[in-house]
Amino acid sequence: MAALTVQQITLAGITPSFAAVAASDTAAVSPGAVYFAETKNAGGTQDIVTITDAGITPGGSSASSPTVTVPITTGDKMYFLPVSFANSSGNITLANSFTTSVTCGVFRVG
Repeated sequence: MAALTVQQITLAGITPSFAAVAASDTAAVSPGAVYFAETKNAGGTQDIVTITDAGITPGGSSASSPTVTVPITTGDKMYFLPVSFANSSGNITLANSFTTSVTCGVFRVG
């Protein structure tokens, strides 16, 4: 498991950076901001990213964890990271089904 660095987006803009993914990565989040991730896939197999929802339903069941499919070769997907998905340590977990030639950046607005 690797911790992805959250990049703050400013009015002046940023030059985003992307890190190689592991089978399971985390991103530290905090209330009051909006977070999103961008995953790029240059490999030959699609990457299915599972955004782990650490919460529970009102009935006490495990929450469902949404997935994002990043296509092969030139795949590039941006997706929202709800702060409500964070675990008790304030981290959101991203699980990747394929890691070869896959990179990810995590961004914060606000």
